[in-house]
Amino acid sequence: MKILLNIIFLILFSSNLSAEIVKNIKVNGNKRISQETIIVLGQISTNEDYDDNKLNVVLKNLYNSKFFSNIDIVIINETLTINVTENPIIEDVRITGIKNNSLVENLMENISLKNRISFTEDLLNRDINLIKNILKSSGYYFSKINPSIFENNELNSIQVEIEIDLGEKAKIKEISFIGDKKIKDKKLLEVIASEEHKFWKFVSGKVFLNQSIIDLDIRLLQNYYKNLGFYKVKINNSFAEFDEKGFFKLVFNIDAGNQYFFNDLKLNLPDDYSMKDFENLNEIFIDLKSKKYSIDDLNSILKEIDKIASVRLYDFIDAKVDEEIIQENKINFTFNIIDSQKFYVERINILGNFHTIEEVIRNKLIVDEGDPLNSLLYNKSIDNIKSLRIFKQVEGEIKNGTNENLKIIDIIVEEQPTGEIALSAGVGTSGSTIGGGINEKNFLGKGINLTTNLEVSEDGVKGAFIYSKPNFAYTDNTLFTSLEATSTDLLTDFGYKVSKKSFAIGTEFEQYENFFFSPELSIDLENLDTNSTASSQLKKQEGSYTDIYFNYNVDYDLRNSRYQPSSGYKTSFGQKLPMVSDNKEVINTLVITKYKTLSRSSDMIGKASLYLKAVNSLDGSDVRISKRGFVPYYRLRGFEKGKIGPIENSNYIGGNYVGTLNFSTTLPGLLPTVENIDFAYFIDFANVWGVDYDSSIDDSFQIRSSTGIGLDVLTPVGPLSFSLSKPITKKSSDKTESFRFNLGTTF
Repeated sequence: MKILLNIIFLILFSSNLSAEIVKNIKVNGNKRISQETIIVLGQISTNEDYDDNKLNVVLKNLYNSKFFSNIDIVIINETLTINVTENPIIEDVRITGIKNNSLVENLMENISLKNRISFTEDLLNRDINLIKNILKSSGYYFSKINPSIFENNELNSIQVEIEIDLGEKAKIKEISFIGDKKIKDKKLLEVIASEEHKFWKFVSGKVFLNQSIIDLDIRLLQNYYKNLGFYKVKINNSFAEFDEKGFFKLVFNIDAGNQYFFNDLKLNLPDDYSMKDFENLNEIFIDLKSKKYSIDDLNSILKEIDKIASVRLYDFIDAKVDEEIIQENKINFTFNIIDSQKFYVERINILGNFHTIEEVIRNKLIVDEGDPLNSLLYNKSIDNIKSLRIFKQVEGEIKNGTNENLKIIDIIVEEQPTGEIALSAGVGTSGSTIGGGINEKNFLGKGINLTTNLEVSEDGVKGAFIYSKPNFAYTDNTLFTSLEATSTDLLTDFGYKVSKKSFAIGTEFEQYENFFFSPELSIDLENLDTNSTASSQLKKQEGSYTDIYFNYNVDYDLRNSRYQPSSGYKTSFGQKLPMVSDNKEVINTLVITKYKTLSRSSDMIGKASLYLKAVNSLDGSDVRISKRGFVPYYRLRGFEKGKIGPIENSNYIGGNYVGTLNFSTTLPGLLPTVENIDFAYFIDFANVWGVDYDSSIDDSFQIRSSTGIGLDVLTPVGPLSFSLSKPITKKSSDKTESFRFNLGTTF
């Protein structure tokens, strides 16, 4: 206030000051700041006329330096006299009351108050507001902040202590979706990251009110709706209602609008561009016409333009998209390819990465220093950094370089916690399980993924540790290593127990567009123990085994989305090839899955999936029980887990061959107003056959099949899925089940 009054006083009474030449400058009251520094800060020169306007500028310059709490200026006898009162200097800043060191470091990194700078009340108040916002972003909505100032008048210095009482984290009691949302709450809850708090969710951090996660929720909802054709979707607002018990109700107000469809798509090129270079786009345009609008499909077009620009050396290229709505729910898209201004990248600055090493970020850049500045590739570089999902925020800024043809790119990232602890539990007709895991997506700031998990079921225990390093040795390949240990105890029921320890090292990369290749070398150490109730064949297999395998998997993924796809297909083929093995089993697996939208009006999605597996020994020896094939439980409903196929000594021993064919469709028209329930109809076909050591118990010609209704319910405890099935064809030895359920949750 005193500063403001001084400035007003100078303005009001400056008219009484006539212009006067200043030949001398005198400064009073300065202790720490030299007279020369004050002259520089005020931009004051001798032998110049100083009228009221110039004196006003000097006063503003000095106050803007933040070094002074009070300034008086007067000119007498050609001498400019400046009387100042210095702000105290900060000797020490401390934040107390918080045990979490990383949170304290984050606060200290962001506040303006630092050691050896001048102190002002304005800086302190702004930092208190900043701390409140940072704490709220971490879920601490009830924190109390008490600043204390300790003055040393002799040295004109102070110590600042900011005492913080975090209080309880704000918990989300309920998540609600209102407005013209058109999608059931169950599906929307699966889309967002935030979760409702339950008393057993004592590990998950997603149950606390967190503004950054809410912002992520909004983006996830917008993309989800736009991929379903809701071109004009609006998340009008999101807000939290506080109740008297200290809980929050998180509410998203959604206006989905109408679904839109692609109509005409066309391309405009500059005169000197060859249309032949862009002919692949025409095929995409024809394929998309009349299909439901999807932001992913739109991005696939821009991705194709990026690829053409790189291959055909269109260095300075930009694409602008014009959209025209016709016939109420159809959209014409015109992609205008234009030559951008010819700039080159002089330098790229990475800012804000106090934990993540710069290499992790630069590895995601498509535009590099010295390259032509292509706006399409620049935007894709920013998106690539965001796709790491280790930063709260990623922004880019293009600034002028040292000459008119050069540009400097600043990439500003905001770090966030990247570790997660999870516990899970499930119970169902196939038994109960409990498990947990720890996942770190940015270990040591090097972009390394570490995953550990443990699962305990009625039949055994399984644990794994997985290390994954993207862009290993600058090859764009992901290097991964894993350690796994499993124990399957069936001594009581079938007389055998299998214990296995495995080590694997491999890589994964995209060989061609949408075509992924994953080679791996694995070492397995296995023990097979039996008791007196085991079959004679199992007793023959008892012992210890060491196997070294070369494994590989190829995936060709043409689904329109990895999350809840509605069209396209995915093909996967994998082989396990023995290098050193006692039995030399070769395992081949093929999976083909096709998705198709069956009804535009009701979003009915059909799915067909083929699964084939073959296990054979190269030298004709018998395949071990642990290597034999079984029908995956989820691919044959209406039958108990593993209880079909060849039998020996009352034990279902699996087979050398497994085949399943599954058809299913969603039923969105069934009870559409019930928010937490989804229905599906399915038909399953399966068989397991081939017993290499005894053809008399082969089961090659008996197809098992079933049909039924599946039901997914979002309960207060967690997602519940169950099915009502009716076997159509079966063998008398098969064990059937008409009802199957599974209830799971996380903590």
